[in-house]
Amino acid sequence: MNETTNQLGPVTGAERIKSLDVLRGVALLGILLMNITGFGLVFWAYVDPTIQGGYEGYNLYVWVMNNMFFEGTMRAMFSMLFGVGMVLMTSRMINKGGGLEVADIYYRRTIWLLIFGVIHGYLILWTGDILFAYGLYGLFLFPFRDTSPRKLIVAAATLTLIGVALASYSYSKDMKNQEQYIMAQSYENAADIPEDIKKGKEAWEALVSEMKTSEEKVKKDTASMHKGYFDIVLFLAPVNRFMQTTFNYDYNPWDILAMMLLGIALYKLRVITAELSYKSYLIMSIVGYGVGLSVNYYETMLILNDNFSVLSFHKAGLTYAIGRIAVSFGHIGLVMIFCKLNIIGFLRRSLAAVGRMALTNYIMHSVICAIIFTGIGFSLFGKLQRYELYYVVVSIWIFQLIISPIWLKYYRFGPLEWLWRSLTYKQIQPFKRQIPK
Repeated sequence: MNETTNQLGPVTGAERIKSLDVLRGVALLGILLMNITGFGLVFWAYVDPTIQGGYEGYNLYVWVMNNMFFEGTMRAMFSMLFGVGMVLMTSRMINKGGGLEVADIYYRRTIWLLIFGVIHGYLILWTGDILFAYGLYGLFLFPFRDTSPRKLIVAAATLTLIGVALASYSYSKDMKNQEQYIMAQSYENAADIPEDIKKGKEAWEALVSEMKTSEEKVKKDTASMHKGYFDIVLFLAPVNRFMQTTFNYDYNPWDILAMMLLGIALYKLRVITAELSYKSYLIMSIVGYGVGLSVNYYETMLILNDNFSVLSFHKAGLTYAIGRIAVSFGHIGLVMIFCKLNIIGFLRRSLAAVGRMALTNYIMHSVICAIIFTGIGFSLFGKLQRYELYYVVVSIWIFQLIISPIWLKYYRFGPLEWLWRSLTYKQIQPFKRQIPK
């Protein structure tokens, strides 16, 4: 390694921005709040509570609460912070005299994240992995490091609007297919159904069959998750392939990449560094929650009033981006106020530690949940009601809030952060802290 590379090492503790670590910790723990249904229930139960896990009483309250306050918001904040991380990393290295080597290091770091994502999905058994998507869309971020906040916001808004347009097109197509399905029922002889109506009917039946998972398939999928490790790997492989290809390309550019760009803009505007006034963050929260919760309430009632129909979920998706982004702003405003206030210092320090070890803690979610839910451990997949899953969530939260600051007292990085940095810089990084005796 040459002298320049040695100078371009990972960020030190003294260089970190505390509010970003706290926000990352909140987002990371919040992601588990949403991911837990994917760990403990069949695929489509994440969206539709009628499939598995229960949708009455406490189970319904949990679903409504998540839909109102958390769906998409924690992922949005996490994605924003990934974009910020790119800016911090590259600008720091450039200030230290890095030239083309900065790009080399950045892209090597991003490619390793892609690899981690593949391993996480296929081998650590989490089909909802976001590391692969972050690695993929992170490849497009580097040219935006010096872009003005206004242009970044325009780019993020453009990507979001494209996503809305695609959702609108998909919804209109689904509506037409449903109409053709209904029309097909009026024909006494199936042979008399016109070809275009027949195609629409078949498309609608396929959609309903996919989203409204049959009881038989629920039992079959649940049994598959109770088998041994290699059986589960093979069972989940097609889902992982779908999530990291079709779903990733259809959805994530308008979601993840847009939020990355928005995050860079908010950093450059000093919004997420806790530098604005209390009044600014209070207004941000009030407006964010006012707009976002109104939209989310409309979507939630739409689905409930239509008895969780396939079309109601798709119609709710038309305004999804507005609600999630607005509520995310509300969350950010509250977290920034918390960071500025000199209260509950132990919680702020613990959340910051969780955020500093975000990669390790994120993968830890998957490892712990694999042990709890799959056949390699306690085989609780499909056995807990929706609300009971959150006992697991709170337990993991408490564990990570306790263990993360203790770990960082003795080590510079989380174990996976250390590995990622060592691979990125092609040099073994210092790991243990020098503890004064």
